[in-house]
Amino acid sequence: MENNIVGALLHDTVALVTILNPVAAAGIMLSMLPNATKAIVKEIALKATFTVVVASLITLFGGELIFRFFGINIDSIKVIGGVILMLIAINMVYGEGAKNRHSPEEKEEAQEKEDISVVPIGIPILFGPGVIATIVVLSHNNAEVFGTFRAYLLVSVAIFISAVCVYFTLKNAFYIYNLLGVTGMKILTRIMGLIVGAIAAQFLIGGIKGLWGS
Repeated sequence: MENNIVGALLHDTVALVTILNPVAAAGIMLSMLPNATKAIVKEIALKATFTVVVASLITLFGGELIFRFFGINIDSIKVIGGVILMLIAINMVYGEGAKNRHSPEEKEEAQEKEDISVVPIGIPILFGPGVIATIVVLSHNNAEVFGTFRAYLLVSVAIFISAVCVYFTLKNAFYIYNLLGVTGMKILTRIMGLIVGAIAAQFLIGGIKGLWGS
């Protein structure tokens, strides 16, 4: 049981980190802040991470209830979540990162704002529809194996570990960009895209099986 829990925690954490894609978010953040200092970047990293944690926990404890209120079952969420994640994965594999998570209008508006930590960095660049679907599906899948309480605990821990990764990635955006360069960041984004694509395929297959069986 303990090995299964550790494996589930590792799977959930990898899934959330790759879908949040903090490396791409760091690059977008720097493009919006051409004259930013390390202090400004650190402050944005902290606020954006806090935004992701709050939004993720709200989704974890209330997301499935909201979907049920509208009569949407978990298999339907798996299918649409898989489609969204597959589109994100395709963009990532082509080196386009979080392109589909924000519009040119949002980017232009963000450049005019003094604080971009909550919008658009926190939402929707980091925390978008793909993350919402992933959290709901992961919690449901874990509940079937470990029970509701352990499922919430597992995903909560995965959220906090992912948030730490997001914070340190954004905080060290200058260092990461200088170390990897544009080419290195695109390569890393493509690798993460493959992982997101595999997760998307699991969601799609599981959702279609569930809908077909019902």
